[in-house]
Amino acid sequence: MIRSAPIALLAAVAAPMPAGAQQADLASVQRFLQSVTTMTADFSQADRNGRVLTGTLSWKQPGKIRFQYQKDVPLLIVAEGGALTFVDYSVRQVQRWPIRNSPLGVLLDPRRDLAQFARVVPGGDPRLVSVEARDPKHPEYGRITLVFARDAGGPAGLTLQGWVALDSQNNRTTVKLSNQRYGGTIADNAFKWVDPRRTVGRR
Repeated sequence: MIRSAPIALLAAVAAPMPAGAQQADLASVQRFLQSVTTMTADFSQADRNGRVLTGTLSWKQPGKIRFQYQKDVPLLIVAEGGALTFVDYSVRQVQRWPIRNSPLGVLLDPRRDLAQFARVVPGGDPRLVSVEARDPKHPEYGRITLVFARDAGGPAGLTLQGWVALDSQNNRTTVKLSNQRYGGTIADNAFKWVDPRRTVGRR
């Protein structure tokens, strides 16, 4: 199944939504996260300096995601085994931290109750649902705003368009998705990676 919609990630701020509508949208996002088994997509990633990188995304519930960057970018981000790993092959550096300490944790643990740490963000485009998630007890984990398009053919009537993440230093990263495909087969070894500290080369 392929889902893609050319909609801007962040819409203009609108009047507050009725509480009932917010709860319904948040419940739809919860069902989306619980019903997705796999997703692949193309992505473009922009930082606050305007640098744009592209690549492919593979996501498998629960707890696995891989950002494979374009060939000339020696970076890799992989989540598996409860850890999020950032690999920079150009300097043979690896950084790992618990998934739960990352804004991406909201995508990777569908058992979590969104009502405990997320809220619907009102927007000016009725075609979109935006949900901001953050841990109020741990502001150092940063926050993420997931953006969905309403799509009757998508999981729970939605398709994930991308997100905007802010870390504890307010560094902003915007990820936009296209060519989303749900429900395909992704082997678990797709989330393995080569440790550059032990060998030369990259996966």
